[in-house]
Amino acid sequence: MNDNLLEIVDLKTHFFTDTGTVKAVDGVNLAIREGESMGLVGESGSGKSITALSVLRLIPSPPGKIVSGQVLLRGKDLLQLSDKEMRRIRGEKIAMIFQEPSTSMNPSFTIGSQVEEAIRYHQRGRRSDVREKALAILRAVKIPDPRRILSQYPHELSGGMLQRVMIAIAISCEPDLLICDEPTTALDVSTQAQIIALLNELRSQRKTSFLFITHDLGVLSWVCTYAVVMYAGKIVEYSDIGSLIRNPMHPYTRALIGASPRLDCDRDFLNSIPGSVPNLIEPPAGCRFHPRCDRAEMVCSEQIPPLQEQEKGHWVACGMEDQNKG
Repeated sequence: MNDNLLEIVDLKTHFFTDTGTVKAVDGVNLAIREGESMGLVGESGSGKSITALSVLRLIPSPPGKIVSGQVLLRGKDLLQLSDKEMRRIRGEKIAMIFQEPSTSMNPSFTIGSQVEEAIRYHQRGRRSDVREKALAILRAVKIPDPRRILSQYPHELSGGMLQRVMIAIAISCEPDLLICDEPTTALDVSTQAQIIALLNELRSQRKTSFLFITHDLGVLSWVCTYAVVMYAGKIVEYSDIGSLIRNPMHPYTRALIGASPRLDCDRDFLNSIPGSVPNLIEPPAGCRFHPRCDRAEMVCSEQIPPLQEQEKGHWVACGMEDQNKG
């Protein structure tokens, strides 16, 4: 029996610009089971957020378009639904927490009106019942004095409080899947820790599945059970988070870990990854990471390596890894 909540099958999302076609997501496959927390990690421009926005069909068109693939929510292809049907899915079945809460909320409306809006749209009910549910949701995300907060405006709250409000809006209709797009990036370290602890607590209590997007492997290790590493629109490695950290197999994953600060390493500086994410209008032939890879050989520029299982549950797209295994 298939216990996958969400399946993404050969997803391709492109942007058609005056200078050419940007292949932002180019053949992504992944699955998230019920109650599972999946992380998407990679540099800016790797396709993480575009993958998430494609799931919710929020790609701006033009210039963007989902050109092929499937996004299956319990077997139902979201790409085949009408706009009206998708509006019911967003919030009720799949919700999203965005990176910048201050730009995601309307400054002209109170916190209460924005929290209550999602509840009214998806669940309806009497005004007093909606208000009470809004108060309960704010208490669930540990906002002090929630009745006062409901009457305030976004500019009156700190970044950490706004992020809690965004989480409250996202969970207000108890979605099956919560997409978190770098929800701690704009916060200070102590507030980050509080938000991560809150998300973990909510996941444990509500059994919600997570798709957590970040460039920070440290954050990923605290939140996620499994991790997908993306580079230039493609998946290059997938495994449980423990195996990924202990035994990274793709050169890009190893480079990301080498560029991350660690308390158990005594070093004066962090490593850097040479070069930058390639132009996705004309991506490199073969493995897209090979121009930046210190292990690259001729085969890397000639053949696109498939994602293959190198160890049980550990999948890697690297031609050199295949040769080492052989």
